[in-house]
Amino acid sequence: MKGTALAGVVLLAASAANAQEAGANGAKPAPCSDPVFRQFDFWVGEWDVFLPDGKRAGSNSIGKEEYGCLLVERWKNAQGVTGQSYNFVDLETGKWRQVWVSAGSTIDYEGGLDDSGAMVLEGTIGYGAGKPGNGARFRGTWTPNADGSVTQRFEQYDAGENEWTDWFTGIYRRKAKPD
Repeated sequence: MKGTALAGVVLLAASAANAQEAGANGAKPAPCSDPVFRQFDFWVGEWDVFLPDGKRAGSNSIGKEEYGCLLVERWKNAQGVTGQSYNFVDLETGKWRQVWVSAGSTIDYEGGLDDSGAMVLEGTIGYGAGKPGNGARFRGTWTPNADGSVTQRFEQYDAGENEWTDWFTGIYRRKAKPD
């Protein structure tokens, strides 16, 4: 082994030993290890998403990244339209926040768990890239169900009617694991 490569191996081994020793000596916990960062874990996974009438709406993949500090969502509807969101605890406010982008629309909202254990986020949806002011108040609710599924309900505020109206409801069912 050449000298540089050997030095790299020795340095890597020393770093691993130091990390193990630091953990044994009560060093700082891993980033985002506080329980608040696991409140949305019920949504993590590979999902098929269905409308309330049983028709397939699409598929969704939600994974943990950045040491468990970030949930990344990758959505694809039944027609092939995609979208992505970043979900994280805003360290300034202590609230969960989601920023969603899909086909020229954005959603930016925040909130947390309600008394029933559902994640409820509220903020705004913007329509039409490059057209400010084409948005509305928006709310998302993710409810874990006893059978392991998750119900996702989106509502948009109708200012003219002064009420919340259903925008989308999807039932998330875990994809079957390949044999």
